[in-house]
Amino acid sequence: MAEHTSSSITVEAAPADVMGVIADFARYPEWTGEVKEAEVLEKDAAGRAEKVRLLLDAGAIKDDHTLAYTWTGADEVSWTLVKSQMLRSLDGSYRLTPLDGGRRTEVTYQLTVDVKIPMLGMIKRKAEKVIIDRALAGLKKRVESGA
Repeated sequence: MAEHTSSSITVEAAPADVMGVIADFARYPEWTGEVKEAEVLEKDAAGRAEKVRLLLDAGAIKDDHTLAYTWTGADEVSWTLVKSQMLRSLDGSYRLTPLDGGRRTEVTYQLTVDVKIPMLGMIKRKAEKVIIDRALAGLKKRVESGA
């Protein structure tokens, strides 16, 4: 089984506000850092993204790929790789846990990346950690700014 990298952050906002930012793929280039383009290709009956094309530049990992999203209730979204130029797999999730009666949210981001080219496990995990840390920091800043 592939190793994954996981990290959490507390956001000073309700889970619904946090998920609103997570689900707004068109605006990812404004706050994620690594995502340069995002295009929703398919939506589910509820209007949530099911397939999204992302142009990623995360230093050691640059790729144009498509992800399939699965929404679990209002507090979790996970994704798997559909197609990619450079990646063998890209599986991840955001899980939201309400804190303080729903006034704050703990966001846990889990990510597993496997590339088609040989890469030391240590370098791959460092890239995963950079992606996660930047995404969580960007998410927190974006949500708390009210943008």
